[in-house]
Amino acid sequence: MARVRARGEEIRRYILEKIDQHPSDISKLTSDRFNITRQAVNLHLRKLTLEKVLTNSGATRNHSYKLAPLVQWSQAYEITPDLSEGDIWSHEIKPVFGLQPENVTDIWQYGFTEMFNNAKDHSGSPTILVSISRTAMLSEMIILDKGVGIFRKIQQALNLLDERYAVLELAKGKFTTDPDHHTGEGIFFASRMFDSFNIRSGGCFFTHTVGGSQDWLLETQEGTGTAVFMKLSNHTSRTSKEIFDQYSSGEDYGFTRTVVPVKMAQYGDDKLISRSQAKRVLARVELFKTVVFDFSGVDTVGQAFADEIFRVFPLQHPEINLVPISMSEGVEQMVKRARLEAYVSGLAKPAIVESSPGGTEKPPD
Repeated sequence: MARVRARGEEIRRYILEKIDQHPSDISKLTSDRFNITRQAVNLHLRKLTLEKVLTNSGATRNHSYKLAPLVQWSQAYEITPDLSEGDIWSHEIKPVFGLQPENVTDIWQYGFTEMFNNAKDHSGSPTILVSISRTAMLSEMIILDKGVGIFRKIQQALNLLDERYAVLELAKGKFTTDPDHHTGEGIFFASRMFDSFNIRSGGCFFTHTVGGSQDWLLETQEGTGTAVFMKLSNHTSRTSKEIFDQYSSGEDYGFTRTVVPVKMAQYGDDKLISRSQAKRVLARVELFKTVVFDFSGVDTVGQAFADEIFRVFPLQHPEINLVPISMSEGVEQMVKRARLEAYVSGLAKPAIVESSPGGTEKPPD
């Protein structure tokens, strides 16, 4: 009996994990996976529907299922001098999530307090809206303000020509418009703790997905304020400590390693060929001990671009470790050429860390 019950739990867990991607063909998918009849699968689907874990819609031929929202909660907060994200977390947000594994609670506490504090201190918005939705499998949170917009504020602080350049700076980490009160680390680490982490602000949409090959910068319709979207499985084994350790080193656990999504410096049909583009990619990377240049999605780079990063910069900063990853054949040729020039000149160390053969080393999430 216990074995039958365990088998049933395994089937239902599989259904819940796959339902978002297969709302209409979940019965066939599960039947094939467990070698059981569709009638048997439908019994599980009906049970999950009666338990209000799933909802269904449509006629027989077009029947579909989706995860039912178990919790839908929202609250607007007026920004006042005594508004405390810590108190709001303890007394209002944490109870909404209910009992959950400690590692999941830790990630949500970090994500909420960091993003809420950013909106409170930087946005200039009169209010902040927090919305939470939970299903049996995952939880989502949206933090929305009506302020100046995070990318536009960085653009103004750095005197950038385009707010899209601000997204690249944000992706690197260690940037804040208020260094006396903030480290600029919150968004970098939060984006790597959650299954998906998105920011929509102005005309830009930044997205990072765990397991995805790269960060993405998308253009969207112009909007006001900033919206942060965070999504996390209720059953993840990921811990905040793992993420901190991945990008830290030494006894002080300082934030010493970053990943630069090179693709973000390339807009439209532009090719990455100039030294000025390379300098944009290199901005502020001297703050780190190890810099991973992720070339995912970049087909080719120019000689001057590669030379600036892999010959000129190491001459000026020999103590910084540069790690190129996910290179196409064309990019790898240019990088090797720049390194060779540095080595032949005798002015720079050749010990820049090599990527794996073919330039396809998997980047950290």
